Amino acid sequence: MMSQWERLVQLPAAFSQQLHDLYDREALPMDVRHYLSAWIESQQWQRAASDYDLAMVLFQVLLENLDIQYSRFVQEDSFLMQHNFRRYKQNFQRYLENPCVLAHNICWYLEKEKEILQTADLAEQVRVMQVEQGGFETSTQRDLDHRMASLKNEVQCMEHAMMCLEEQQDEFDFKYQTFLIEAPLSGNPDNPQQAKLQSLINKLNDCRKNTLFGLNKLLEKAEDLIDVLVNKEKVEWQRRQQKHCIGAPHRVCLDQLEKWFTCVAESLFQVREFLSKLEELAGKVTYEKDPIKGVKPSLQMRTEKLLSDLLKSSFVVETQPSMPQGKGPLVLRTGVQFFVKTRLLVKFPDLNHHMKVNVSMDREPPQIKRYRHFNVLGTTSKALNMSESKNGGMVADFRHLNLKEQKSGGGAKGAPDISLSVTEELHIMYFNTLFEFKGMSVELQATSLPVVIISNASQQQSACASVLWFNMLSQDTKDLMFFANSPAATWPQFGEMLSWQFLSATKRGLNDAQLEMIANRLFGKQQSYDICSVAWSTFSKENSPDTFWVWFDSIVVMVKANLENLWRDGLIMGFVTKSKEKTLLKKKQKGTFLIRFSESVIGGITFSWVENNATGDPEVKTIQPFTKDDLSQIPFPEIIRHFLILKDVPQNPLLYLYPNTPKDEAFGKYYADKSGLDSPYLIYIKTRLVFVLKGDTLEAVSHMSTDAAEGEVPQPIEPFGNVAVQPVDSLEHHAANCCLDPMLCDSVANLGDDPMYPSCTNHFFDSEPLPTSL
Repeated sequence: MMSQWERLVQLPAAFSQQLHDLYDREALPMDVRHYLSAWIESQQWQRAASDYDLAMVLFQVLLENLDIQYSRFVQEDSFLMQHNFRRYKQNFQRYLENPCVLAHNICWYLEKEKEILQTADLAEQVRVMQVEQGGFETSTQRDLDHRMASLKNEVQCMEHAMMCLEEQQDEFDFKYQTFLIEAPLSGNPDNPQQAKLQSLINKLNDCRKNTLFGLNKLLEKAEDLIDVLVNKEKVEWQRRQQKHCIGAPHRVCLDQLEKWFTCVAESLFQVREFLSKLEELAGKVTYEKDPIKGVKPSLQMRTEKLLSDLLKSSFVVETQPSMPQGKGPLVLRTGVQFFVKTRLLVKFPDLNHHMKVNVSMDREPPQIKRYRHFNVLGTTSKALNMSESKNGGMVADFRHLNLKEQKSGGGAKGAPDISLSVTEELHIMYFNTLFEFKGMSVELQATSLPVVIISNASQQQSACASVLWFNMLSQDTKDLMFFANSPAATWPQFGEMLSWQFLSATKRGLNDAQLEMIANRLFGKQQSYDICSVAWSTFSKENSPDTFWVWFDSIVVMVKANLENLWRDGLIMGFVTKSKEKTLLKKKQKGTFLIRFSESVIGGITFSWVENNATGDPEVKTIQPFTKDDLSQIPFPEIIRHFLILKDVPQNPLLYLYPNTPKDEAFGKYYADKSGLDSPYLIYIKTRLVFVLKGDTLEAVSHMSTDAAEGEVPQPIEPFGNVAVQPVDSLEHHAANCCLDPMLCDSVANLGDDPMYPSCTNHFFDSEPLPTSL
């Protein structure tokens, strides 16, 4: 079990500073506390504060321990610590008359140390709770924090070692210069001072070797940390950022990485200062086989390389290129402004506003025919600064960029004729700057993730598909020819990506049952879908209206625009096959209904319910799908609320949302405040819709209401199939003066070839339909 002092010296920087502040007093020097920690913590200081005899005994033992520690420093030739401990012992003599005061002081220090530890423990408990709740920190991150603290501690120890080395050299130099002055005067060739000088130079040589050895160990630690930061932590962050760009709920905050990068960079810059100091010392005092001259050059080269590698990896794109009104990042449109943000993870306040970042496009384009080239327009040069970041990071935030296609495109002459569509063509943005600090000069470059550049809005959906596919499957962020031979996606990868689309749009993803329905649609019934895969051409292909992505994305758009709250509340089952729907509903009471997305109508949503036929057996009925255009006129809860079928008596067959929630309980909070003729949605209704039963599907038959609006009786609708709709009586229409809604047609809807749903865009009905007989 660690002692109290051992725990204190391993605390994070915020708490170690409290420890330094505590011992910024003369009563108990930190050196004494450190070297006598085991003995100090084992004594009864609280009792001694009120017991003179015990206090006097502890006082005498303390002085003896100081003598013992002083003797060790003499053996180690630690000149500085000898001096300090001699002074500490003299200062403690003031407690000779009243040793209880000393005991009280030490007791006070130990209690303050415990308070620091308790505060640190509480902060650790809070952090652990945050980890358990949000999963933001891992054991690897905690381990890195400890390793960073250890690195900083070694740098501090090395700083102390450099001071001791300089003092030791100054002592030798002083005695050597004195010897040079006095030796000719004595005329004694066997001057005993020579032996003392030889002993001093031997000790100085050993001290230089130890210092160089310590610097080498420090560089080894820094090298290990850089390897973890550059090849693991940063790579994992880049992958999280890729997934975040396609909807994944991953944390992509750079504050922790910035803290680590800055810590290692500061340590390496201090090593450079140590090496400069060694060169300065060697310039004053050198000798044959001086270890500084032999080892320092290699340490210098190693330090410069490590620092250069760290700096080159520290420049990143924090916010990927995005249009303010776009569906997501990495899809850009010519002539439309977009924004992007870069960040330097090595945070040195002295560099604020000193490093200029320049933007360019496609420095290494693929050599293929018809590959387009673009110029970046707008403010293409900005300084890294700390004022444009909420957390004070060194960022360059470009907010007014746009792209213009070069006229002289087409690729290099004789280049391969590889067929890539506009939305399969990938481009990269480059960001360059120069790091200059304390004599160190390094050119830095960051690159964006591949972007898709379109010229009109009709390409947006296909471009989004390319962004999804690339970032789902590729970790090579510079593979511009990815779509020349795009790999297939496994179902686990694909299903996870689909769930992210709903999660990012509505804060609610897809459950296992919904994903299983989608897999069934793609692959048919399978024992396990884990071995199944989806080809790029199945997912999306430019200008193809029947790809999976067109169907799925249209549903996401519709839900986001019109059904987000219903989806988030779990009122929409969504993805369920028609056969599964029948199985579920036939087991439920009459009037139970569920809401699902259409499998055949793009961006369609429908509901089905169960009722009993003439023989009392359950039957499932389905309404034609509604689209986002329909829902933009009347909210879906109002459709559910006012839905009526005209049989002998008008009735709403929707009573219980699956499995058994009363309709008004499920949707009531979304109803309009007014209903009936006072409903604000009646102003959109200019037709009378009668739902005619054909098989298991209700078809909406409409007739213009312009005559009805003037009090005239509309003409009877002609018989449809073997079911006739009787004339509708006159209705005083609430919205007589409203203009005709362009989405409504003025005749019976045309029926399509879809066996599941006849094609019709009219679903609206009057709030008080009159009874008809079927």
